[in-house]
Amino acid sequence: MTRPLAMKRSISIGLLCASLWSVGLQLVVVQPAAAQVVKGLPDFTELVEQVGPSVVNIRTLEKAAAREVQGNEPDAEMQEFFRRFFGVPLPTPNMPRQQRPNRGQPEEAQPKGVGSGFILSADGFVMTNAHVVDGADQVVVTLPDKREFKARIVGSDKRTDVAVVKIDATGLPAVKVGDVSRLKVGEWVMAIGSPFGLDNSVTAGIVSAKQRDTGDYLPFIQTDVAINPGNSGGPLINMRGEVVGINSQIYSRSGGFMGISFAIPIDEAVRVSEQLRATGKVQRGRLGVQIDQVSKEVAESLGLSKAQGALVRGVEQGSPAEKAGLEPGDIILKFEGKTIEKSSDLPRMVGNTKPGTRSAIQVWRRGSVKEMHITVGEFESEKPVKKASAPDKSSSDAVAKVLGLTVSELTDAQKKELKLRGGVRVDAVAEPASRAGIQEGDVILALANIETPNVQVLETLTAKLDRSKPVSLLVRRGEWAQYTVIRPAR
Repeated sequence: MTRPLAMKRSISIGLLCASLWSVGLQLVVVQPAAAQVVKGLPDFTELVEQVGPSVVNIRTLEKAAAREVQGNEPDAEMQEFFRRFFGVPLPTPNMPRQQRPNRGQPEEAQPKGVGSGFILSADGFVMTNAHVVDGADQVVVTLPDKREFKARIVGSDKRTDVAVVKIDATGLPAVKVGDVSRLKVGEWVMAIGSPFGLDNSVTAGIVSAKQRDTGDYLPFIQTDVAINPGNSGGPLINMRGEVVGINSQIYSRSGGFMGISFAIPIDEAVRVSEQLRATGKVQRGRLGVQIDQVSKEVAESLGLSKAQGALVRGVEQGSPAEKAGLEPGDIILKFEGKTIEKSSDLPRMVGNTKPGTRSAIQVWRRGSVKEMHITVGEFESEKPVKKASAPDKSSSDAVAKVLGLTVSELTDAQKKELKLRGGVRVDAVAEPASRAGIQEGDVILALANIETPNVQVLETLTAKLDRSKPVSLLVRRGEWAQYTVIRPAR
């Protein structure tokens, strides 16, 4: 009977081993060691013992007319939940007229919201979120040992959502501040806070991403650590027991935790807190420009090697940018020698610059690099956009056929109002211009990276276009300008 192949091999190996043993040789079978990537789940108990005493509960109160509290009225935790994650107050049930607040009665403090915080220094400075203490008449800080203190709001910055409050206490256990630059995606982190008012609750997870843009002033640390209402303002802690962020926001479609939470990087928060402690407010630099992202198509059409920088859509009147000579359509590539990879980098760089500082910037303008200097101003509210006046019509047939635009010359009054030397006004839009997002009332400033001071120049440039390739168009809308890419009709 024929033996199976595996059996034959085992007999052969056995005979070979026996032969080697008989001559005094020993056969050693070596198996390759598998690389152990994950060594095991972390133990957070020591971290909790180390950092837990530094984490506080924060309750806020506001003055309101005395009233009889009904059993079906929303509690402070749920109010904070709706206000923070839905942006609206929690609807309250209709109360009988006799149970509604009596405006004639003396004011008394009523619960407003709950949150968390952590001790910055032994002499009683506590960091939290700005939205936790926003609008509060009283702030009460409760330590893990159950001692309560009335806190004074030292300062609050809504743009970064950072606030500092002070309690009259000494010898407090302050947190250790970590280095965010050492934080790695995939690293274990832990949060301690008071979700729904439950003091000293611990949750853990990993860092999901860094430098996450959410439309806010700062880049966030994204984690999958469970964060719920009441966790706001609490610390995000690394495995060395250091605070690396302030838990601030969640992403949710239902209002509950869905595995995505965001924390303010501690280095940015500390920078803000130092100004708040020194002056009670934050000074932030500004240029006075409205910016946009540089798309791949725009970069290619302008001759940029890659899509980077901040596209200047508009320049405010009398702003530092206008005084420095910046123009709509410029692309700011560097600020103080630092490359601007995406448009959101610029306001962060400028915002961290002291007002009055003379800074170097590098600009891409009409196919070439231009070095400039600008004196950074102090941040202020943006000015409203003005609307253009009605046009005088003088359409161009070639522009209409190739670009889908009916255009006219700008009047002297319109040039003065928009502070333009020239340009061509859009009176009507058809394909392909409508597909590119151009609207009636827009002003065309450049085509194919060449200025269009009047209809004749636009007509000439349009006639020379290669209709098989997309072309860039610099368009002014109100006080702001932007590039768009249009594919000419063939």
